[in-house]
Amino acid sequence: MPHTTSQTIAQRIEELYGQPMAALEAHTDANPMLAALTSSHADLQLAERNIDYQLQRLRELAAPEREIDTFEAGHLLDCARRIADSVATRDAHAKTVSAVLGSLHRVPIPQSASAAPRMSASVPPRPAEPAATHTR
Repeated sequence: MPHTTSQTIAQRIEELYGQPMAALEAHTDANPMLAALTSSHADLQLAERNIDYQLQRLRELAAPEREIDTFEAGHLLDCARRIADSVATRDAHAKTVSAVLGSLHRVPIPQSASAAPRMSASVPPRPAEPAATHTR
């Protein structure tokens, strides 16, 4: 089953930063926003994989040729609960990452910059450090 939500998020991150996800993941130490985006994307992918796995397991347990007794009923309920948890997790990560990506945009390269193209997400400037004062 294709993971359209995580693919869409990955495409938006790649468009924003102008590089493939694999290359971006190598630069997360230097960019906290990128680290947060790639981490949320990884959590989103994990939730989607778990949905797929639990759906497959649920179909196996509920196959027409299988008899469902108390033991199997417990497994069916557990799979359904895990699917619900993973769907909630996926939806929460997708909503949050989409909101963050919606607030970011590519920053144009200044004319005096080198010829090598380099794009990044805009991050609000850090407040100025207070001036040092002497106190007694």
